[in-house]
Amino acid sequence: MKTLLAGLAGFVLFAAAFAAPATAQEIKAGDLVITQAWSRATPGGAKIGGAYLTIENKGTTPDKLVGGSADIAGKVEVHEMAVTDGVMKMRALDKGLAIEPGKTVKLAPGGYHLMLFELKSPLKQGDKVPVTLQFEKAGKVQVSLDIQGVGAQAPGGAADKGGQMKKMHDHSGMKM
Repeated sequence: MKTLLAGLAGFVLFAAAFAAPATAQEIKAGDLVITQAWSRATPGGAKIGGAYLTIENKGTTPDKLVGGSADIAGKVEVHEMAVTDGVMKMRALDKGLAIEPGKTVKLAPGGYHLMLFELKSPLKQGDKVPVTLQFEKAGKVQVSLDIQGVGAQAPGGAADKGGQMKKMHDHSGMKM
């Protein structure tokens, strides 16, 4: 009986190890902690995509996300999206995105994000796509994007409510 219970306990521990959520990845680079790296699936033929993540600076000096690279994209840039006087504008942050000490910066739909240009193939829901982030001080940091559904608003795959992303894309001139 002891052997059976020990075997059963071992199996439960083994199964639990593989049941951990896929989005729990935490990457440490110097004083930076990067979590929740994700992107949306793209339709076939799309040449751009967005990527999102959270960066926490646990140190005492600022750092800056200045760009990135990915095998799946020809170019990766740091962008900001904002609404000014009712007009949505997107621009590249040529000088990078500051990560101040003791602060957390969230790259999310409708705000700061990474743009993946010249996609070589579609981003497919369920895939994991490697991206290298470039920081001013922490250097190059490899993360893996969890590809969510087309309308996802968060790494858990929550769908957009009210069609806000569709409206945004219709008015921005971007095709995703």
